[in-house]
Amino acid sequence: MNVSKHFTIISAICRVALASPSEALLFQIERLQKALEEGGLTPESKSLRALLMKAERSSEMAPRKLVPSRARSLPGEVLLPSTHLPADKETGARLVEVIFPDQLSTELPIFPDEFVRAMTQVVNEWRNGEELSKLGILPTSSCLLVGPPGTGKTSLAYWLAGQLGLPVVLARIDAMMSSFLGTSARNIAQVFSFANRFRCILVLDEFDSLAKMRDDPNEVGEIKRVVNALLQNLDNRKDSGVTIGITNHPKLLDTAVWRRFSAQIEVPLPDFKTRLVIAKLYSQPLEISEPELKFIAALLDGCSGAEIEDFLIAYKKRCVLPPAAPSPLAALRDIATLNSGRLSSPLRAVLFQSDTELMGWLRHNDYFELSLSDTSKIVRKGKSTVSRKTK
Repeated sequence: MNVSKHFTIISAICRVALASPSEALLFQIERLQKALEEGGLTPESKSLRALLMKAERSSEMAPRKLVPSRARSLPGEVLLPSTHLPADKETGARLVEVIFPDQLSTELPIFPDEFVRAMTQVVNEWRNGEELSKLGILPTSSCLLVGPPGTGKTSLAYWLAGQLGLPVVLARIDAMMSSFLGTSARNIAQVFSFANRFRCILVLDEFDSLAKMRDDPNEVGEIKRVVNALLQNLDNRKDSGVTIGITNHPKLLDTAVWRRFSAQIEVPLPDFKTRLVIAKLYSQPLEISEPELKFIAALLDGCSGAEIEDFLIAYKKRCVLPPAAPSPLAALRDIATLNSGRLSSPLRAVLFQSDTELMGWLRHNDYFELSLSDTSKIVRKGKSTVSRKTK
């Protein structure tokens, strides 16, 4: 289609739509404007740019009001890809990154069923905030996600934002922390001021870097000023938007920080059932048998989802690259030798015990009970041999 020939129609449609813009609409028009610019259609690009700037000015001049969304109504302006982001005044480094709703995954990471139900309840609170307010109840406006690395905390935060149709303002902790006296506290204030201005979810990853215990004798006075500034800004944001903190080290957090989060969620390591689902997912496109996957899921007790993914990648490499392993058991032992840190000591001991003891463990353990046929396929022994040695 000749865009230039029909641009007057496209422009008219955009002008009418921008009379009552939504975040999704503004984002798509900006994408069109950039595509026209990259395609060499400069006049058309400038025309759409002018329409977007006019819409942005109208938004700034209009009084703040509650804007309908999938989440509870939140005050603030619409965040655009062209919005100027806050930066450190000394270095010029951007203090935040913005991730828009169409860039967020709509699929919840793989978690145990009871944890999924709890997360769904949080989303329902945000989506039905007006109904709760009629009862004098406020929805959860802040969450602290804690748990070991690789359990999916950041992915969960992004999923929550995607469920609400709101952009994520991701604070860049490394840019916020400065060696200049007072600059870190000023950067924190900048980030919160920006997030409070727009309808968004503020995500503070590696939160323990900002919220360390103030009574730690190894920390200098600047850290205490940073924590005080953080606490004040968390208090001020309660009525402005949703905040999610993420940390792998909850024990490092200042005690006063915990009270600022109405929901404190421990993201668990996957149980056996969840590990099996994750193993099936990351075993694709290879067809790894169900008994092998159960064995892998049992061996990876205590591992995070990210560690299970890494182990399955290594296992797939071992399955397809020569020389071929004499059995699935031998392949697993090869991988475990190179990834011993991912296996718990008891299960590493199980894997490297004698074949006879291992066959007995496969037939009768706390995770599953394999048949004679399945056990013989893993160890590459005849069913009669397995039966005789596991009686």
